[in-house]
Amino acid sequence: MKHSLKTLVAMIALASSAQVLAQDTLPVTLPMQQDSRLEQVATSPRVWNGITVSHDNRLFASLTQSEGAGLQLAEVINNQLKAFPDESWNQWNANDPEHHFYHVNALRIGPDGNLWVMDSGNKGIGTGDQAVPGGAKLVHISLATGKVLNSYVFKAPTLQPTSYLDDVRFNGDFAYITDPGAVGLVVLNLKSGKSWRVLDNHPLSIDHQPIYADGKKLILRDGREKRVGLDQLEVSPDGKWLYYQAIPGPLARIETRYLNDSALSAAEVAKHAEKVRETWSTGGTAIDAEGNIYASDINTRSIKRIAPDGKVTTVVQDPRLVWIDAMWVSDGALWMPSGQINRTPATTGGKPSTVEYPVKLYRLPLPIKPSPRDHQ
Repeated sequence: MKHSLKTLVAMIALASSAQVLAQDTLPVTLPMQQDSRLEQVATSPRVWNGITVSHDNRLFASLTQSEGAGLQLAEVINNQLKAFPDESWNQWNANDPEHHFYHVNALRIGPDGNLWVMDSGNKGIGTGDQAVPGGAKLVHISLATGKVLNSYVFKAPTLQPTSYLDDVRFNGDFAYITDPGAVGLVVLNLKSGKSWRVLDNHPLSIDHQPIYADGKKLILRDGREKRVGLDQLEVSPDGKWLYYQAIPGPLARIETRYLNDSALSAAEVAKHAEKVRETWSTGGTAIDAEGNIYASDINTRSIKRIAPDGKVTTVVQDPRLVWIDAMWVSDGALWMPSGQINRTPATTGGKPSTVEYPVKLYRLPLPIKPSPRDHQ
């Protein structure tokens, strides 16, 4: 039987589609029982992907996964979202990109007690979007006055055409920033303002497998698998190690002395990265004063603890923990925003949102303290 070229292409596409669909789900048993230790502490009418808590219990949230433009960074007051530091910063202005948020993806109270905000400078990872000149920046805001103290704007060659500056951690005079858009790590000297790239497309930086949440593979709007490289990161309490991973793992680490030396070549730095262990599809991480890393398992609605010796234990598993993203450690508690990212069109092939509003923030009392290297 003869087939036209058009027919053959259609048959191949159908066969490929069937093969992908056969891998769209994994056998996963989700938790049925609620854990009575979980405390619901706040809600939001917008999807959030990260929260941070000040020493006097002020709560801030990043809203990068929300549909549409507008509010990117908010202080949460009585379950109401108040633009922070003001309305102007939350209104994008292409004529003044350095003083307006484009796409806030992460935030945290730093070791100095003030708020640090990571503007990714790009709308998405793997979507074909390009980094906006002047949009990618780390913004330092005083909590006492609400004024912007400093803003580190990233430009080429640190900023690549597909860069999506994702998350940040601190280590003395240095900040480390993941870039899953261009798949690498950015190192920033906070004193000099100089920045450079390391671990670009390293075997321990790239994504090796799809992302699964609640047993379902994440799919981009155009039908491709959602793949995210180097994404999560934590600094050990002694400042010696940077731990990092792509969303589906594995967990890796590198001594920070290699990252902090701008005189070293990228090739030399890459030699010192090492695998720690296999992990799982993770929405977000946090680290405590003892060096335990808390990593959400978005496939089983649980939080797992990775001890410094690599041992893994389950801290909590609960049906309400739908895609726990960037977590926060305070004195005596772990804070967990349920972002429900896997229910948004950006991860379901463009299907209508099934997010259940309002989204929730949970707190789990634990005998833990924050790492002073990270925040007080």
